[in-house]
Amino acid sequence: MKKVIILLLFLLSISVNAQQIDYNTKKGVIAEGYDVTEYFNNKAIKGDHKYSTTHDNVIYKFASQTNLDMFKKDPEKFVPQYGGYCAYAVGASGEKVDINPKTFEIHDGKLYLFYNSWGINTLTKWTDEGAKELKNKADANWQKIKNNK
Repeated sequence: MKKVIILLLFLLSISVNAQQIDYNTKKGVIAEGYDVTEYFNNKAIKGDHKYSTTHDNVIYKFASQTNLDMFKKDPEKFVPQYGGYCAYAVGASGEKVDINPKTFEIHDGKLYLFYNSWGINTLTKWTDEGAKELKNKADANWQKIKNNK
């Protein structure tokens, strides 16, 4: 019986660890504290600590109680792709790069965030170099990144 319990605990620890994602939590929150629901309204709006929640051990901030409630109903809809790291960097090089929370794209109902600083706007590169191909590469690279944690 003791061996069965140890085996079950081992399998549980593997499944818990396999599901953890390395999120980009610069400033202690996802998307640098921007409201992930507002991106779906084509707006980059800072969230407020009054309207915050934790999902998958990550803090999310929202601009209003309405947005917080909307997130809580379907959090997976709003979670940024690739852990909130720059989608272009994950696709082009397999690297985890910080983002500019004001540079984003909603594509096929998913949120993608991008680096945009020092004259480099990776959203433009993402579009110019072929978003579909880069997305496929990013999906594959993200699986490698998650597996090598």
